[in-house]
Amino acid sequence: MNTTTAIRPFTVEVPQADLDDLADRLARTRLPQPAPGDDWTTGTPNHYLRSAVDRWREFDWRAVEARINAVPHFLTEVDGQTIHFIHVVSQHPDATPLLLAHTYPGSSVDYLDVIDRLVDPVAYGGRAEDAFDLVIPDAPGFGFSNPVVESGWTVARVARAYDALMRRLGYERYGVHGSDNGAMVARELGLLQPDGFLGLHVLQLFSFPSGDPTEFERLTPADYAGLEHMQWFQKVGGYNTMNASRPQTIAAALSDSPVGLLAYSELFESFGNGTSRVPLDSVLTEVSIAWFTNAAAGMSRAYWENAAADGEPAVNHAPTGVAVFADDFQTIRVFAERDNDDIVHWSRFPEGGHFAALEVPDVLADDIRAFFAGLR
Repeated sequence: MNTTTAIRPFTVEVPQADLDDLADRLARTRLPQPAPGDDWTTGTPNHYLRSAVDRWREFDWRAVEARINAVPHFLTEVDGQTIHFIHVVSQHPDATPLLLAHTYPGSSVDYLDVIDRLVDPVAYGGRAEDAFDLVIPDAPGFGFSNPVVESGWTVARVARAYDALMRRLGYERYGVHGSDNGAMVARELGLLQPDGFLGLHVLQLFSFPSGDPTEFERLTPADYAGLEHMQWFQKVGGYNTMNASRPQTIAAALSDSPVGLLAYSELFESFGNGTSRVPLDSVLTEVSIAWFTNAAAGMSRAYWENAAADGEPAVNHAPTGVAVFADDFQTIRVFAERDNDDIVHWSRFPEGGHFAALEVPDVLADDIRAFFAGLR
């Protein structure tokens, strides 16, 4: 067998020594001097960390590990990089192949709660013809696709690797869903538009004002509220700047302190603005995976790679669906349609946020099904 294209089964098995080391570090946690008021104004507060560490110390990782291993996992090499992925085949014939691309600071486990809903919609009151075969990779540098063996892993390169993965699995046609970093990878697949590509469903299209004043003439009050949300996110999302400029510096801190890694993952809590519905155990699962795989450096450098990448703006011509959740980045349609000229599906939801797969998995699964059903 050609080992460069071999697909190998994989099981998540964290050595007991790593669990013991984490327990020891958590027991010796030294929190910073609290900020005045100990609230979220200047970053992750001590009261949140203290409560989360207490929960983390009693966290049953082996039970989480068993849940993760309840679906099939695999490894393969693509473009010189080991890629870990979940692959779940539907029991329903002619299921649509679908790639799910995860967030930052998430991983493939973002989607554990949507797998059954998408693979077997009949069990959730849906139709067999809306079933999917699912491929859920960890991006290079994230989760169990760590470590990154060379530089250059931009979202465009990740998209090409994902297309190669789908072909290796025998899929001649497929679609993609993504959020955050995964939404950017999904759009890159739209730009690439490989043979048999069905379309992309995303939670965000990161389109911004071009400077043309006529764009603003078409904005609605909701769009202006979306612009205000962008400004707020820019104000609190300092990790964007740090990851894009000095990723190895911050990685040194995050790789040596589990509580530092937890604090730096404050996006899961929507920076403490009270809107996040991600359960704490889900946050701890994601952070534990990043800790056990020592992924902080690869995850941070992904931002640096994209910031350093050359490329001209391009219009995505692939069929595109957008699901805008109330407490997430608010995609503004005027800007999005300028950069993506075949938006055929647009949904707004009153609840849920940046991590909809972890917050409202049933709502997300329904919208993914509706988008791809509309393409038939």
